[in-house]
Amino acid sequence: MGIMVIGSFMMDLVIGANRAPEGGETIIGNSFDRFPGGKGANQAVAAARLGASVAMAGKLGNDPFGEEMRAVLEQEGIDVGHILTDAHAPTGVGSIVLDGNGQNRIIVVPGANLQFTPEETRELEPLIRNAQMLVMQLEMDISVIEQAAELARKYGVPCILNPAPARALSDELLRKVTYLTPNESELSLLTGIPADSLENVRRGAQRLLDRGVSYVIVTLAEKGALIAGRDGFTSVEGFPVKPVDTVAAGDSFNGALAVELLRGASVPEAVRYANAVGALTVTRRGAIPSLPRREEVEAFLKSRT
Repeated sequence: MGIMVIGSFMMDLVIGANRAPEGGETIIGNSFDRFPGGKGANQAVAAARLGASVAMAGKLGNDPFGEEMRAVLEQEGIDVGHILTDAHAPTGVGSIVLDGNGQNRIIVVPGANLQFTPEETRELEPLIRNAQMLVMQLEMDISVIEQAAELARKYGVPCILNPAPARALSDELLRKVTYLTPNESELSLLTGIPADSLENVRRGAQRLLDRGVSYVIVTLAEKGALIAGRDGFTSVEGFPVKPVDTVAAGDSFNGALAVELLRGASVPEAVRYANAVGALTVTRRGAIPSLPRREEVEAFLKSRT
C-alpha cells in the first residue's frame, strides 16, 4: 500500500459573491454550489488522481452527505474500507464564501470528523505499518493525529502533516513529523513570528526545525515555496495563474508532494511538482472537482518550460 491518509470529510457549501460581507451586513450573492471536500478527502483524491495507491481512514455521518462522499472516493479508486460511520454526528460541513478575486473565507462544522477516536486509530496499526507515507491534517481530534504519528514513527513511515486549521502543536508531535507544510498564516500561528517577509518566514521555519521537524515546507501561493531542512533553505519557484477558487489548493499540494516523494523525487523536485498541481487547482471551482490528473500536470509543466 502506498499512501495512507487519515483525515476529514466536508461537504462544501459554496456561495459566490463579489465580496465577503462585513460584520452585521447582508449582501446579495451570485451563485451557490455544493462540492464534496474536506482536507483529508481532498488530499486522498489528489494523490489517487496522480497515480498513487491510496487508502483513507476517517468518519462520516449516517446521512446523504456521507453516502455521497463515500461514493466519490470509491469512484476514485481509493480504499474506503477503514472509513467509519457515526450513528449520531452528521457528516462535516464547510460553509465557504468565495469572493470575486477567487479568495475564500471558510467556516467548518467538523461533525463526525471529531468522533474518530485514538482507539479507532490504534486499529489502523497494520495499515500504517504497511504504508509508504502517512498524510494527515488538523480537522480531527489532536489525539488521533498524535496516536497516528506515534505509530508512523514506530514503523519508520514518513509523515506529512498539513497543520490546517492551525493550532498549537507539542514538541513531542513535531518530533514525529517528517514534512510539515504550513502556509504563511499557519506558520505565523505556529511560531508567533509574523510571516511578513522572507526573512521572517525563514525564522519561523527555523523555529519549527529547532522543535524537531525534519523538513518545513512553507507554501507561498504564487511565490512558490520555501524548504527548510538541516542543510539549509531552498526556494522553489511558483506558477502564477489567475485564481478562480483557492479551496483545496493546499490539499492538492500535499497530495502531490506525497506522490512525488514516493516516486523518488528529491524534496525540491517534489515541491516544484506540487506547486504546479496547486496552481492548476486554483483555476477551477470546487474542492474535489478541481483536482488535476497527472497528464494535465505534465502538460502544464511542459507549457511552462
